[in-house]
Formats: sequence, C-alpha cells, structure tokens
Amino acid sequence: MPIQPAPPSPTAGSGQEAETVLVEHYGRLVRIAYLVLPPRTGGHGRVLAAHRVVQRSLPRAGAGDDGYTGIRARVLDAALRADRRRLPRAALPLVLGLRLSPSVGGADGLSAARALAGLPAPARAALALSVVDRLPDQEITAALAGAGVTDPAAALRAAAGVRQTLDGAAESVLRTAEFDPGRVLLHPTDLLRRRTRRRIATASAATLLAVTAVLVTGAYGGGTEQRGASGPPGVAAVAAALDPAGLRSAPAERWADTARVDFSVWPARGERRADRALLGRALRAWGGEGSTVRVTPAAGTGSEPPAAPPSLLFAGDVDGAAVVLLHDGLRVARYAEPLNGGGSAVLDLARTDRADVTTAAAVVVSRTPDGTRYLLAPWIAEAGTRDLLRPTDPTRRLAAPGGLTPRLATPAAGGCAAWPVLSLRSSARIVEQHSFLLTDLGELTPVHLTHTPAPGAGAPARQPREATGPSGLAAWARTACTLGGLRGQGVRAVNDWAYARQPLPERAGTATWVCTRADTWAGAGHVTVWFQPPGTGPGSPGTAAAGARDTAACSRFGQHVVAGTKWRAPDGTWWVVAAGSRATARLSVAGGGADGPTAAVRVSRATPVKVTAFHADGSPFTPPGAPTD
Repeated sequence: MPIQPAPPSPTAGSGQEAETVLVEHYGRLVRIAYLVLPPRTGGHGRVLAAHRVVQRSLPRAGAGDDGYTGIRARVLDAALRADRRRLPRAALPLVLGLRLSPSVGGADGLSAARALAGLPAPARAALALSVVDRLPDQEITAALAGAGVTDPAAALRAAAGVRQTLDGAAESVLRTAEFDPGRVLLHPTDLLRRRTRRRIATASAATLLAVTAVLVTGAYGGGTEQRGASGPPGVAAVAAALDPAGLRSAPAERWADTARVDFSVWPARGERRADRALLGRALRAWGGEGSTVRVTPAAGTGSEPPAAPPSLLFAGDVDGAAVVLLHDGLRVARYAEPLNGGGSAVLDLARTDRADVTTAAAVVVSRTPDGTRYLLAPWIAEAGTRDLLRPTDPTRRLAAPGGLTPRLATPAAGGCAAWPVLSLRSSARIVEQHSFLLTDLGELTPVHLTHTPAPGAGAPARQPREATGPSGLAAWARTACTLGGLRGQGVRAVNDWAYARQPLPERAGTATWVCTRADTWAGAGHVTVWFQPPGTGPGSPGTAAAGARDTAACSRFGQHVVAGTKWRAPDGTWWVVAAGSRATARLSVAGGGADGPTAAVRVSRATPVKVTAFHADGSPFTPPGAPTD
C-alpha cells in the first residue's frame, strides 16, 4: 500500500488548496511557530507573532508548494528570521485592551520553557519538528537546510540534548496547552483608562471576536496532541486520519539508524497490510463509527480518534481473528474481528508516549485461553521465556518468524504457581548485548522489569539495571507474585530496589529491605516497601512495611526512603526493625534510635511502629505514605 508522510496534503495548484491546508493544520503550524520564535518576545507578543507568521505563510496562487510541507517551510523560515530581526508588524492579529498568554503549567512545563530559552533558534526548530510533526532525523535536517540553517546536524544534537535533560518528557510537555498559542488566557490591562475610552473598547471587542475566531480555528485545526490539550481535532483532520490511504509506516531498516528507538520506527508487517477494507474498518472503529465494536482503553488512556494519520504496525490473521495494530504517536491501538463472522470486533488502546527500546519491544497481538501471542519489535534479535519463580532455570529460546511469537503462557489471575516472562535481546546493530525482561499484566504492552541491587560498602549509589543477572532474578523470584496486584493499572515498568541490608538481633541473619516501584504510563508511581527476613524463598515477598500511590518515592526524584515493621525473633521476643537508604544518618524508632541507616528496638507486641529518619543536616523524612508533621 502507498505510504504517505504526515500530515497529508492536497495537491498543489491553487490558493484555495493552500488555504484549505493552512486552516486544516493551523493548530499544528502555530505550535511549531511558537516553539521556534524567540522567547524574549514574552508570552503576549510570542502568541500574536506565532499567529502572524502562520497567517502570512499563505502563498499566492501558483507561488510554490501549496501543500503542508511547503507552508511549514515558509513558517519555519519566517520564525527563524524573527530570531535575527524584528518581525514586521501586520494589521492582524491585533488585540487592544487585553493581554494573551498560554495556559499556566507545572514544574515540567517550567523546565521545558527554560530549556527552550537556552537553545538557539535552529535547535528549537529541530525540537518542534520532532515533537509536533514527529519527523525522523533525516527529514528534520532536510527541512532545516531548506530554511537556511547552516549546520542542521548541530541543531539536531542540541535538540536531542534537551530531550535528555527533560528525561523523556519533551513529547508530552511540549504538546500541552502550555505551549499552544491556539489556547490562551485573556488578561485585562489598563481598566481605568479604558472605561473612559468607549470607542477603543468597542474596537477592542470587535477585534477580539476576530482573534477568537482565529484562535478557535487554531485549536480545532488538527494538531498532533490529544483532545484535552487543544480540543478535538477538526472534522477534516479526523476524516484524513481515518482514511486508510493515508496510513504511514517507517522504512524497513529505519530502526537500525535512528536515535529514537520506539514504535515510530516499526515497519508495517503482516500479510494483510494492503487490505484497504480491513484497515478502513479498524480506523472507523477508532473513530467511533462502529457501534458494535467493544472499545477498551487501558488506565489513563484516551479513546478519542487520532488527530493525524496513524502508522500501521501490523495487519494479518492471527488465532482466528483479523488483527490490525496502529500507532498514533501517543497510543497503540489493536483492532480484532473474528474471521468466522461470529462475535463482535474489539478495539484495545494503550498509552505509549514515553516508550523506548524496552517498552516498545513487544505488543500483544492475540490473547486466548491457550495463551498470549506477541509481535516483537524489529530490533529484537533473540527471544525466550522463563519463570521468575525458578531463577536458576535457563531461558527457553523462542522462534518468532516475522516477529510473531508462539502462544505463551500468561501469569494466572489467581494463585502463583509460576510467573512466566519474556526474555528479549536487542540487535547488536543498536546496542551491545542488551537483554531485558517483560511481563504481561493484561494490557497491550508488556511491562519492563528492572532491579537495583543493594548498596555495597563504600560503593556509589546504584542505578536500576536489567533484571537478567543472578541478583535480579533472585530478587524477582521473591516479589514476582506481587505483580498480580498491578493488573489493569496502566503500568509501564516496575523496579525492585534493594535499598538496605540489616543484620537482625539474636544472630538471626541478614534481612533485605526492598522498595518495589511501579511507574504508570500516565506518570504516577506506586510503591511498596518490603521487609524480607532470611530463610524464605521464591514467592515470599516478605512483610509490607510501607506503601504509597502517586509518589516520587524510590525513583530518581525520591531517592531517600525509610520503613519499619515489627519482627519476631526466633526466641519469641518482638522487635521494631527499621532501615533507611544510604543517606540516612540517624533513625528514631519506637522510642529508641540509632546512628546509621538501620536500627532495632526491643518492644512489646502491642507497641506501635513509628519511624523517622534524619539526614546528616538534621532534616527528617518518613516512610512512604506516612503523615509528616
């Protein structure tokens, strides 16, 4: 089937066609202009300048490319020139008596704004093209070169540096209303003076109506963001997004030569990828046209139609169903209809906006009582399966012709006699010997499992690593059965952090304190802290000592953790035992205390557990979920 770049454009030729393209993609274009324009102009001036740049990009009839790419090139050129000299004033858009500013955001938006302000204009342009239009690197450098940028490669490297600084949040943050000049806040200016100038006020009202019409057109003109960031996409944009002729696909070998290894570089696979009728039914189901289609979005995932033509990942017959996998940059959609004509079609949706080489490595193609079948990413060189509860057993190799695995056992919803996981290894063409584990928690994308080993004496702070080595497998053998409680919560990755080891009283051996953190695609993190005494094996996670939902605890932004619990020694005496992470200087436990990161206090069975940890500077911190004074 023909593959078209996004967004699709009418054929060039007339001014009317160019106007249609501009209006349809107005929201996308003004966001690009806003991101490229110099931040020094301030919010009000930058908003108006973004609209001015886009409106002035409409070509005269027959004056060059009337398609989206040509208009975007003129927008880029004007926005880049604005960084070197002042934009010429125009009659419209003009606002009197009001100040405009984008919506107010949070800390992530502030960090992104600061990062943008520190970039040269070409790098801002590279970032805008990458985030808004999701262009591959080669197309970005070509677009920059066409706009007169002398060193597009340097601009691309600078943009990649900002992505790294923002810890992968650039995609989601820069698509919010905080960076959308099509959705603005209106603020009054000189109210007292305007009270005496009714003529100016009347003109302001008339002008505001004109500007509002422009802003509404921009907000509904078809951007790449989800509805809720800039409103629903326009009718024309939705129609284009649901046309099977507009489906996109990455070149077959794109994954091997890109800095962005995720679903955007999956090629289209499957024997029915040219079946327009099947693809059309899948797209119409995503557009809400199929009343008999059962739609199931994962937790935190929107079910609205795609705002631009999605990419085709797969179309083929699998386990008695015709299956189509699609990706719109933020979500993966799986459409399945029975081949025998019985039963209803289904559409499953899952967020993937921060996917990477591991979390974009597999998608569920079929789920039946006989097992689950996956489609593996093109960069997966070797696949296998293993049981987390048997850490010393070897991995069993799997054949996956065309990327399709055989039907594999899935973790049982009740009980925990076994916990099967996928063991995958990436191709040496992108990374050396990168093996990792994925587990099925009942959603489209399996969950990445990692492990942070216990601190060594004098060793620097450890970082999460793949759970494929002996220590990671031994750790997950104990906590594997707790994963069942995370089903249906939109989980992206789970890390087991052994943050402390504690010699127990009465020479009872050494306990391990583990913080299990589940990160969701929506950004929330759920943690449970486990106390694991010696002498227990696989399937025994220990005692849950603390826990919290939607917290930074046990992440790179919450590296200080402490917990305590009651423990009964072999001789029958009761103790409150507690442990803090490596920065703990002192512990206060059940009326007693100790210097250092661990403490044990003999107590009665009825003594409540209360633990506070202190840093070297005296500042306190408490267990996750515990109230702070």
